[in-house]
Amino acid sequence: MDLQIKGKKVLITGGSRGIGLTIALTYAHEGAKPILVARQPANLDAARQAFAQAGLPTPESVLLDLSESGAAEKLFAQVPDVDILVNNAGAIPGGDVVDVNEERWRQAWELKVFGYINMTRVYLPMMQKRGHGVICNIIGMAGAAPQHDYICGATGNAALMAFTHGVGGESVKHGVRVFGINPSPTRSDRMQGLLQFQAEKKFGDPARWAELTSGFPFGRLAEPLEMARLAVFCTSPLCGYLDRKSTRLNSSHLGISYAVFCLK
Repeated sequence: MDLQIKGKKVLITGGSRGIGLTIALTYAHEGAKPILVARQPANLDAARQAFAQAGLPTPESVLLDLSESGAAEKLFAQVPDVDILVNNAGAIPGGDVVDVNEERWRQAWELKVFGYINMTRVYLPMMQKRGHGVICNIIGMAGAAPQHDYICGATGNAALMAFTHGVGGESVKHGVRVFGINPSPTRSDRMQGLLQFQAEKKFGDPARWAELTSGFPFGRLAEPLEMARLAVFCTSPLCGYLDRKSTRLNSSHLGISYAVFCLK
């Protein structure tokens, strides 16, 4: 299937590892031109190696911490013209309302919540002015199914869902699709760390983290490639009628991924 994205420029925040890197690789396999944004030089080096190992061209990359004030504007100055923006950068800790102190809570939201908002504030006007573009927010199922032991992430994700609702309802009038994908728990180092934290609290043994996945859909974590394929397809012209209000794929309590948030 030709996704009609060959040559498209795709800016991916948090693109050097995990779901973000897999999304970038998937775009490259489809002939698009991913641009990776990350704040750790070592991670960007590893990402370039992953591209080389896959026989893909070395991607353009930008070293930048999107949690810093003015970072989105700096990025736009370097990369002002993209067809697709994938907001993915984020690292929100596990814990209940007592476990996560104010400093850590604010730090986490600076990267993910305000990072997504600021990137959209900067890139959306450009896309609307020219009359086309796509913004895909990789959010998280915790916003729809909040749990007390991931309260910082659940609250931030819920805010981003509302943000995506509001922005996406208006942007289509200017030819720009803005929607979100809520992955259910997906295999990654960060997810394993969260599950280890929860296993320590529940069982007193972080090594028993895999036991917590038995209740997930299909009895396992989602794979990064499954999330990546969903993101790439949904941002392609083949899925051009998908916006923040089009349909709902699935939103069970534990959360199979879904790509939009309400019915028309």
